[in-house]
Amino acid sequence: MVRRHLASIEVGPEAVRRARETVAAYLPSAGVAPGSAFADAVLLATSELAANAVRHAPRSPVMDVGIAVAAGQLIVSVEDAEPVLPDLSAEGMGAGLRMVTELAGDYRGGVGTERAVDHDGKAVYVRFGIPS
Repeated sequence: MVRRHLASIEVGPEAVRRARETVAAYLPSAGVAPGSAFADAVLLATSELAANAVRHAPRSPVMDVGIAVAAGQLIVSVEDAEPVLPDLSAEGMGAGLRMVTELAGDYRGGVGTERAVDHDGKAVYVRFGIPS
């Protein structure tokens, strides 16, 4: 069974906080204990993905923050209207995405991108294996 949640958040000064709050509110229903090291890692990754959307997607009035849980994995995605995909190579990544990649790796996960299905933008996502 796949459980999903999606929230559209206006890009602006409150966007990162609202993205974190959206994900934090969903974590207990995914079986993630608030305040746990895993929850903290997920929220830190969420903050970084949302901050990147605010910083690097100036044409995007909103970002869609998605959370999906299935098969022992939790995926957080941030979709915006900027079509340029971030460089996920070791040489091309900024410090924030490098940190998110390391956090995901600590939980048998990773970072990826994909083109948006219904507009000219993209989604950046982080996948975590949910600890038992």
